[in-house]
Amino acid sequence: MAEHPAYPVGLRLLGRKVVVLGGGQVAQRRLPALIAAGADVLLVSPEATPSVEAMADAGEITWARRPYEEGDLADAWYALIATGDREANTRASAEAERHRVWCVRSDDAEAATAWTPATGHSEGVTVAVLTTDTHSPDPRRTAAIRDAVVEGLRDGTLVAPHHRGRTPGVALVGGGPGDPDLITVRGRRLLAEADVVIADHLGPRDLLAELPPHVEVIDAAKLPYGRFMAQEAINNALIEHAKQGRSVVRLKGGDPFVFGRGMEEIQALAEAGIPCTVVPGISSSISVPGAAGISVTHRGLAQAFTVVSGHVAPDDERSLIDWPALAKVSGTLVVLMGVDKIGKIAETLVAHGKAPETPVALVQEGTTAAQRRVDATLATVAEAVRTHGVKAPSVIVIGEVVGVGPRAVE
Repeated sequence: MAEHPAYPVGLRLLGRKVVVLGGGQVAQRRLPALIAAGADVLLVSPEATPSVEAMADAGEITWARRPYEEGDLADAWYALIATGDREANTRASAEAERHRVWCVRSDDAEAATAWTPATGHSEGVTVAVLTTDTHSPDPRRTAAIRDAVVEGLRDGTLVAPHHRGRTPGVALVGGGPGDPDLITVRGRRLLAEADVVIADHLGPRDLLAELPPHVEVIDAAKLPYGRFMAQEAINNALIEHAKQGRSVVRLKGGDPFVFGRGMEEIQALAEAGIPCTVVPGISSSISVPGAAGISVTHRGLAQAFTVVSGHVAPDDERSLIDWPALAKVSGTLVVLMGVDKIGKIAETLVAHGKAPETPVALVQEGTTAAQRRVDATLATVAEAVRTHGVKAPSVIVIGEVVGVGPRAVE
């Protein structure tokens, strides 16, 4: 038996009885997949971990709170034996053999009739790795191979293009704050599968260099506008390429819906009958302060944080922000797109009651190799921007949380 490798197969367990003996860590790891497969799970164990007990309390499994008894495996299709009682495990394994129930044993793989592969999941695919070395199996190696394959599928470094059923359309992808490692795995996979990428200048540019040569990359900032506004030109480009049957990714910085005009693009696509997938991104409003060592809700100092756009000054008639009210709100204030207006913003906040000595941090090009942080106060921030040459893109954090932890240039 040891000379022959296991035969790989996928069990379809929907509505079928599966018996799990033992409620410890092994069961805790294996039960979620059995539940997801729709199995009718019977857990037999006097005790269980809190996580396993929660599954029983939620009605996801049936729990018989007792040791294994002869007959527990009757009518089962599959069994997982993972108790700490080797003698009970042996008896249960023998019962499984008599009833022709495929059986996994956590304490003795050689005595089992089935092995659990190292499994992982990527979009629509389950990757399962089994060893063929029956003499000295190495579970760490099979897990490492599993991880490498799944990670490659997720981040696009292992490209497995769809050959059937791929529906042309647009994916609105939030690229995160700038570091290419901070895009979501789904966003990275969709990039790898794209025919066309329409990218903002604030998107993670390093990812574009990794795209296959056939992918058309369009800089949204350089689209010919003609009689159209910039946003209309972007909308039209998305629609045009999608109607040609191409898979289009609209790559945006941060999150598409945080000052990103994502909804305008979705509305235009919907009017044109183009399907659109939204992939959220990590917003710079919290990730950049975090990368600079600032917790926007540090315990004891801030129980709330407010994110506002600073692209128009407080005295601009286009401003929709109630700056006097913000000056009276406790907590942390995060300002995006406001580095060139920070002097007027600070002046307005102080005029309406914010203390001039309130700490301020400006984090330029956060999460990238060029990141730098400049600290100041509301009274000095305008001069600090001029002195240190702070440029966009910068995230501005205002509040007592700035003073916690290591400080930067002042």
